Amino acid sequence: MKSKVFGAIVMAGAMFSASASAQETVSISGSTSVTEVMEVLAETYHQQHQDTYIEVQGTGSSAGIKAAKNGTSYFGMASRELKASEKESSLKETVIARDGIAVVVNNANGVKNLTADQIAKIYRGEITNWSNVGGENKPIVLVTRDTASGTRGAFESIMGLKRKVNGMKVSAISQKAQVANGNGVVKTIVANNPLAIGYISLGSVDDSLKALSVDGHAPTTEAVAAGDYKVARPFLVLHKEGTTSAAADDFLNWVLSADGQKIVANQGYIAVK
Repeated sequence: MKSKVFGAIVMAGAMFSASASAQETVSISGSTSVTEVMEVLAETYHQQHQDTYIEVQGTGSSAGIKAAKNGTSYFGMASRELKASEKESSLKETVIARDGIAVVVNNANGVKNLTADQIAKIYRGEITNWSNVGGENKPIVLVTRDTASGTRGAFESIMGLKRKVNGMKVSAISQKAQVANGNGVVKTIVANNPLAIGYISLGSVDDSLKALSVDGHAPTTEAVAAGDYKVARPFLVLHKEGTTSAAADDFLNWVLSADGQKIVANQGYIAVK
């Protein structure tokens, strides 16, 4: 579990929380994808509001939704749309950004574009060799996220990677896929395996791997904003109505302000305002 408190002080080699002397500590937990931009937002906000401490924990979208519902965090983070079973009338959803999901391969891989249908067949285990999609005659190594991941949930929904078993919808992703916990782990596996394919938050893409075009559209913030790149999802912040503090409300309002949205855009995501 990834956790950072912005506004802690370090003394004698140990970390002591300064929240005891602070007016407020705002706790936020959930999606590891949203965590990446939320940490930057939290650190910047604390620099401007020294009496407010922002604690950010990357626990996964499902855990973030639960935390918002049961009040263990002021805010929950999710990187996918909520399922019907997760929605409650008192649970408020705020979209703070939009993000593409990049389908990524090793830099040594010659493939540059896949169709959405090809990607779906690869993840179902129906296409198992790179030669079937214009690559070398070598096996495809699948990398996916854990089932609590919002990125995986959004990817499965967009790519139609669900199937019905006994009337229930379950994942259609091949059981041979390696399961990684977090964008960083997926990046490490793909960057070190020339046969691997994975999917990560667009804002997490760097020079260590290659993001593929999908249906002829490159995964850029401009393409996501224009609706051309279809593999995209919202970044949600969730809270139970009437349970947040004034400091928490002020922080969320700032995230949605011009200053907060500028940070969202600078981090490689799509601003919503």
